[in-house]
Amino acid sequence: MNWLDQVKWDAQGLVPVIAQEHASGDVLMFAWMNREALAKTAELGRAVYFSRSRNRLWFKGEESGHVQQVHEMRLDCDNDVVLLKITQLGHEPGIACHTGRHSCFYSVLKDGAWTPVEPVLKDPESIYR
Repeated sequence: MNWLDQVKWDAQGLVPVIAQEHASGDVLMFAWMNREALAKTAELGRAVYFSRSRNRLWFKGEESGHVQQVHEMRLDCDNDVVLLKITQLGHEPGIACHTGRHSCFYSVLKDGAWTPVEPVLKDPESIYR
């Protein structure tokens, strides 16, 4: 059996993917992959996602330069979530979020409101021209 056949794809042919920083263990982002994106990620050793808004493959960093080098790919016990252990390249410290932050998970619930707790490392206007 092909390793891709072992993944439980949803009704749209997608699987959720978590990108975790290899060195720190920080969860940087969540995205989706289709079969082609997962195969390309394994082939290239760099994260390739499926953009639902653009309805096409999205090579992480294609616009920003913030590429994700993949060290390891894991599949959860139900075969329906992929975990990528990555190194975030293109800026030091690494920027994974389109807001210019290290992680997409930068807000914490405090006193009934979502409060940003991570700084913007680079102005998004200078990233996406």
